[in-house]
Amino acid sequence: MDDRFQQAQYVSKISLALNGGLALVKLVTGMVGQSYALIADAVESMGDIFSSAIVWGGVAIASRPADADHPYGHGKAEPLAALAVAGMLIAAAVGIALQAVHEINSPGPSPAPYTLMVLLVVIAIKEWMYRYESRIAREVGSTAVDVDAWHHRSDAFTSAAAAIGITVALIGGEGYSAADDWAALFACGIIAFNGSRFARSAIDELMDTAPHTSLVDGIRETAEGVEGARFVEKVVERKVGPNVYIDLHLQVDPEMSVRDAHKVAHAAKGAVMSRWTEVADVLVHVEPHDAAPSTG
Repeated sequence: MDDRFQQAQYVSKISLALNGGLALVKLVTGMVGQSYALIADAVESMGDIFSSAIVWGGVAIASRPADADHPYGHGKAEPLAALAVAGMLIAAAVGIALQAVHEINSPGPSPAPYTLMVLLVVIAIKEWMYRYESRIAREVGSTAVDVDAWHHRSDAFTSAAAAIGITVALIGGEGYSAADDWAALFACGIIAFNGSRFARSAIDELMDTAPHTSLVDGIRETAEGVEGARFVEKVVERKVGPNVYIDLHLQVDPEMSVRDAHKVAHAAKGAVMSRWTEVADVLVHVEPHDAAPSTG
């Protein structure tokens, strides 16, 4: 298995175990300390357990090698997993918001002071996990791990909002018990925004949206730097999980032999794959340099 897939699976397992432990702690503390915000946060963390499991499963499927039915491999399982997690983020935001509105209309007793301490610890752990997963996601180029990382930061936002609300409720006393519900409602907007953003990112990958110009320009420059290459007419990228597949239209001397043109194409492919380790394959289409521009 590719090292990048192994890293992605490892970090998703850590996320799964961490979410399970935090959900249990928050649920018990919220029930004993009479804090709805903490109970709601615990329920949201239980959803995180499923989302982490989805990410782990998606990465596991994406790591399977190419076969006759999937010549480009199974990497699309990653953005599918990311889309599922993004959907769970949005659903969690809507669910918590509805319940928060209900609690605002029917305020209960103020939460116990120790619930605030639990939330502060949770915020610190979640922010650390976000930074750790985000770094791994950048290293391996995993959309699913990146979404899961932001899921941790969304949890930190929710917990921070609950902490602010509990603080206001504790300081304000009677009549301020709904403060944590208002704070949770605000956090739901942030969670929904992040969920929508990652859903768009996953859909872009599934739809083979064009890459950033900087990547295309870099590949073009590298290929044209190969001896014998005259001009790169077109570069097309396809992202499949953490891997990238490139279609390259390379123009050479029209009088060059087929054998020599093949050597130039092979050299261009090697140069691109050496510079970008995430590039799994480069399909080079050789064209004569003085021909009319290709339309496909």
